[in-house]
Amino acid sequence: MAPRCWRWWPWSAWPRTRLPPSESTQSFRQQLSTQEQTPQICVVGSGPAGFYTAQHLLKHPRAHVDIYEKQLVPFGLVRFGVAPDHPEVKNVINTFTRTAHSDRCAFHGNVVVGRDVTVQELRDAYHAVVLSYGAEDHRGLEIPGEELPGVLSARAFVGWYNGLPENRKMAPDLSCDTAVVLGQGNVALDVARILLTPPEYLEVLLLCQKTDITEAALGALRQSQVKTVWIVGRRGPLQVAFTIKELREMIQLPGTRPILDPADFLGLQDRIKEAPRPRKRLMELLLRAAVEKPGVAEAARRAPAPRAWGLRFLRSPQRVLPSPDGRRVAGIRLAVTRLEGVGEATRAVPTGDLEDLPCGLVLSSIGYKSCPIDPSVPFDPKLGVIPNMEGRVVDVPGLYCSGWVKRGPTGVITTTMTDSFVTGQILLQDLKAGLLPSGPRPGYAAIKALLGSRGVWPVSFSDWEKLDAEEVSRGQGAGKPREKLLDPQEMLRLLGR
Repeated sequence: MAPRCWRWWPWSAWPRTRLPPSESTQSFRQQLSTQEQTPQICVVGSGPAGFYTAQHLLKHPRAHVDIYEKQLVPFGLVRFGVAPDHPEVKNVINTFTRTAHSDRCAFHGNVVVGRDVTVQELRDAYHAVVLSYGAEDHRGLEIPGEELPGVLSARAFVGWYNGLPENRKMAPDLSCDTAVVLGQGNVALDVARILLTPPEYLEVLLLCQKTDITEAALGALRQSQVKTVWIVGRRGPLQVAFTIKELREMIQLPGTRPILDPADFLGLQDRIKEAPRPRKRLMELLLRAAVEKPGVAEAARRAPAPRAWGLRFLRSPQRVLPSPDGRRVAGIRLAVTRLEGVGEATRAVPTGDLEDLPCGLVLSSIGYKSCPIDPSVPFDPKLGVIPNMEGRVVDVPGLYCSGWVKRGPTGVITTTMTDSFVTGQILLQDLKAGLLPSGPRPGYAAIKALLGSRGVWPVSFSDWEKLDAEEVSRGQGAGKPREKLLDPQEMLRLLGR
């Protein structure tokens, strides 16, 4: 008799009895449903912090990210803050564009959060909200005379030559011989460099299609009479906030020569021995420029230079001095300071001595600051940041922040990238841990209805690409990579709004 063989039946053929689901089974199904739903997340601000945050959030396989921006155009300080002779820095826009092209990401420009839609309305529509709107204002000097014509914030000056719509009507008077920049950070060196760049060098940049400076700014700089720029700081050489790249550019700027007092650097060589490598390299370059005799070629380059720049240390602004008729700036009064404390605690205190520095233009570059966006969002006015723990807004579950509004206006684009990735990672961890609202959220569908009822016309990324094409087309006629559109009303007309 042949041996009996077992026959394997498919699982689907076996009879099954329906049993009532246990509590553990129900819990598992609910968990599975929560995991499979689409997390709706929005980011407020489309600068580096906003786009880098969105980029990290999209690592979640189902998350949908909406980016809201008050300007009609994206990219924030990459478009409006990077110096126009640094086109390579703007290459990061290519990365942001790839993020915006994701089918799980959408850009909504021309929407002012806090006015057109509240943060609470966003929180009701999304599982999580990230505030990445940056530092949109400048720190005032808070000294007599700062309201005089000829006193400008460096932020507004940068916005003017970079095509920020709110600064498009600014008309700085560049007919003076001497300008003073208050502050010794990268922005201070940027505005000093732009003021001193020879017109012929600007023309070379144009011929090479390496600048998108606005035509209005280019015309004004061609006629500029500024020959000397003093860059003033209240502390000493060891405390400067600019980086070696910006300093090297100033030293090598065509048609200019540095004015540095060797006495300002006495003993510096010994003090920098234990400094971190980036700071040590910066100080060594500054020392060489101030103390060492230039070589034959460099001396020959500097000798005929019609323009000059200099660093003034241990000086704090006290008063803007008016012209005899009181109609514009004629100089600035500085308090001479000395340093007290060591390391990070070093501070400048007045000695009692004063010094008047004649000038016809004062640019304040003592820092940017963030502003409150909505009454429902906690804000620390002293520090100028949203109180947070690793990007989680204090006492407001589901609300996060990244970038300058999170940590203060410091660092460069790569610093912001790292910081934004941290916030994105924390948010995704909270999502995975079930700390965010469960159940579906309507996302942009709800916000779109609200904006429509309030007469707000959002601008999509495809709309931006139409404006981008128009800017590129206009720039071709002038031999530039683009000619920026400055008027929001004109932009809306071009989009048929």
